[in-house]
Amino acid sequence: MAHGTFATTINCMDGRTQLCVNEFMRKQFGVDFVDTITEPGPLKYLSSDADNSVVEQIKLRVEISANKHGSKHIGIVGHDDCAGNPVDRETQMLQIEKAVALVSAWVPDCEVFGIYVEGKNWTAQRV
Repeated sequence: MAHGTFATTINCMDGRTQLCVNEFMRKQFGVDFVDTITEPGPLKYLSSDADNSVVEQIKLRVEISANKHGSKHIGIVGHDDCAGNPVDRETQMLQIEKAVALVSAWVPDCEVFGIYVEGKNWTAQRV
């Protein structure tokens, strides 16, 4: 097992979301590190059959984080003004729900939940 404690995020590659989400995870769970799996608009893939190869790569990374780093908390992130998944907040909330169900099936011993990043102040909130 790795040195230190870990949590995991499946986040957009958008740099505006990275710091606030990682800080949220460290504070929320008291972990040392956050494994950050990024993809442009990952909710688009995790909530549909848009591109199975992207989903398989995300799954591989989640399993490494859970099984090798011991992560027990996985946050799936949506955010305002997403270029990779340009849909409204309501649609992203539905996508988060579907993505949480999918990822929970991959790692049943982990807590999987949604996070939304507000664009006004770029702050992360659990949903």
